[in-house]
Amino acid sequence: MATLLAVTDPGDPRLADYVRLRETSLRRLLETEHGLFIAEGAKVIRRALEAGYQPRSFLLAERWLADLADLLDQIDAPVYLVTEELAEQVTGFHVHRGALASLHRHDRYTVADILARSRRLVVLEDLVDHTNVGAVIRNAAGLGWDGLLVSPRCADPLYRRSIKVSMGAVFSLPWARLAGHRDAPELLHEAGFTVAALALAEDAVELAGFASRLGASDKVAILLGTEGDGLSRRWIKGADTVVRIPMRAGIDSLNVAAASAIACYALAP
Repeated sequence: MATLLAVTDPGDPRLADYVRLRETSLRRLLETEHGLFIAEGAKVIRRALEAGYQPRSFLLAERWLADLADLLDQIDAPVYLVTEELAEQVTGFHVHRGALASLHRHDRYTVADILARSRRLVVLEDLVDHTNVGAVIRNAAGLGWDGLLVSPRCADPLYRRSIKVSMGAVFSLPWARLAGHRDAPELLHEAGFTVAALALAEDAVELAGFASRLGASDKVAILLGTEGDGLSRRWIKGADTVVRIPMRAGIDSLNVAAASAIACYALAP
């Protein structure tokens, strides 16, 4: 059973996991060093625990205690009870959902696992916005895709903002980080995938036309590039085909999260 501990000092060292959650660079260093990640909100915390992640601690406003009472009865971890004002002092923002958890980070899947178990796979190259990563994960999971691979420099799927935007789908969609960047298309080909790069190119085919040539049993991987420059030339060159979403009104492309939703829907098995 979890241990309830009232905390009144924002400088209490026991709250170190929750300090300045909006400062991305600081959090990346802290979370990597200590092997942790932060889940926000009772629903997301519940999904993380159900997925098998082990808690380090909880930071709760007392009025949110009841929402997690059944889980806390089964867990041996400290629960730091604070006022919402103190939570804001520690984290640097107003915790609207009143509940935070620090959990042990671990890799649930390898790249080989993802390649072996997937027929529909999303691959992200160097996305820098955690919101976009979370949205892509939610889209892929909700539209029936099997897994996700991210490049070495891609934003962290387990960063608090990514988790929040994905609505906890990051805990249900298998994902892994590629060890290297350059040879991702070759790796996908070796695993039997048809590789489609979503990019603006003169030889790009329309998404609907590409979709019409696929069967439900075909293994398909879509490549999505960074918010500014899109996919690298190497990844585009390594793809079997370049695919585009037809646009109007002089607009050349969509936000990467929106494009992922359309592509996942059109190419769903």
